Amino acid sequence: MQLHFSPSMRSITISSSNGFIELMKIKVAARHISYRTLFHTILILAFLLPFVFILTAVVTLEDCLGRRLGPRFLGRVDDSGRLVRDFYKILNQVNAEEIPHGLKLPASFSQLVSEMKNNQYDARTFAFMLRAMMEKFEREIRESKFSELMNKHFAASSIPKGIHCLSLRLTDEYSSNAHARKQLPPPELLPLLSNKSYHHFILSTDNILAASVVVASTVQSSQKPEKIVFHVITDKKTYAGMHSWFALNPISPAIVEVKGVHQFDWLTRENVPVLEAVENQNGIRNYYHGNHVAGANLSDTTPRTFASKLQARSPKYISLLNHLRIYIPELFPNLDKVVFLDDDVVIQRDLSPLWEIDLEGKVNGAVETCKGEDEWVMSKHFRNYFNFSHPLISKNLDPDECAWAYGMNIFDLSAWRKTNIRETYHSWLRENLKSNLTMWKLGTLPPALIAFKGHVHPIDPSWHMLGLGYQNNTNIESVKKAAVIHYNGQSKPWLQIGLEHLRPFWTKYVNYTNDFIRNCHILES
Repeated sequence: MQLHFSPSMRSITISSSNGFIELMKIKVAARHISYRTLFHTILILAFLLPFVFILTAVVTLEDCLGRRLGPRFLGRVDDSGRLVRDFYKILNQVNAEEIPHGLKLPASFSQLVSEMKNNQYDARTFAFMLRAMMEKFEREIRESKFSELMNKHFAASSIPKGIHCLSLRLTDEYSSNAHARKQLPPPELLPLLSNKSYHHFILSTDNILAASVVVASTVQSSQKPEKIVFHVITDKKTYAGMHSWFALNPISPAIVEVKGVHQFDWLTRENVPVLEAVENQNGIRNYYHGNHVAGANLSDTTPRTFASKLQARSPKYISLLNHLRIYIPELFPNLDKVVFLDDDVVIQRDLSPLWEIDLEGKVNGAVETCKGEDEWVMSKHFRNYFNFSHPLISKNLDPDECAWAYGMNIFDLSAWRKTNIRETYHSWLRENLKSNLTMWKLGTLPPALIAFKGHVHPIDPSWHMLGLGYQNNTNIESVKKAAVIHYNGQSKPWLQIGLEHLRPFWTKYVNYTNDFIRNCHILES
């Protein structure tokens, strides 16, 4: 852009830089021009020149700017909206049609782009290939997820080599070492097993390592360890090993009693006929020990639902040890109040205040699991455990009723003995057996939810935190504050599939200096 003044100052010419276009020419009269007029003229031109420059640049570079900025500066129509709408239309058509048979799919997105460039695919072909690729990847991811869940189920149902080794070595020690066979507790302490002024804990398990953690964490967290009496119940095959562990590793000043189910006179077939049937019926055993995928329609099942069904088929749910809690009043006739603990818990706070809780005439002090910060763990109602399409269930139960947790319960045995809880439990077990397990699938809690109906006193949730065996997003600060943390779920802390960030709360109570633990290579992870 150039500005030319004639020698006589009678004209001013504005032309393009190439000199071929005369854009503006101002003629001035022959008479003398005042400087004021000239100043105002130049000032006006100073305002106009930028706009003239822009207009000239756009015209000169029209091809380039027309493609890139034309719609914005030149008022051209933007076709992108129409293109998107056309592509949506093609996608909807492709979604409603069958994928062409024999369509060869690229292995990756970059390969798809390369083939589009080389083969000049139209939009319809591209849409078909994109849909087919996404469906293929979805199937592969889904199959991989179900395989992962199956492997996790098998890992959770198996006995780790180290724990099996521990049981065998301790059993051998029982037969060869008199110290491993010494009476538990010593004869002079036997009267304390029924002393009602002591705090009595009941633990039913066949896992020696887990039992050692429960007992050790309870005693170490107690402000009154000398008032603690532990009643450890195990099965016949584990009894010798369990006895050896606590005989060789006393937890002073607490008292520990180890008994096998075979040592309880009350546990006869006449008193537990339903459980005998549960353990021995072929159909039931096949359900829990058989092929867990046969007959399952995985295409209509979400991974989370499939995981729940697998967990419900854990063999532990037909174990007498797992149902034993319903017989506590009969097994301990001289006790009035006890705390029942599962073997996958860790005690982090003194539990003696539990004996001071007024249950208001109820039998079972338990934490409710239908409300809490964790919407996955603390959202359990009866509908989560029962099949409400079954007429007996829909007639007798409310799907919105709040569930409660096993694992840490304070039981008033005096109040319990005045009820028909055990009979109700047996009655509903029989009905479920008759219905071929169509009323509920998951082990001991559903019949207990029915049997204890109207006999539960809610206690503060801080006493019992659940979900550490399946909730990967468990709040660590909440874990630290809880009195009892519960690794319910498949990811037990003694398994390789245990959640790594939650395992240390359990391993801190394992005695890794013990010779048996070291020799079985149960190492701190």
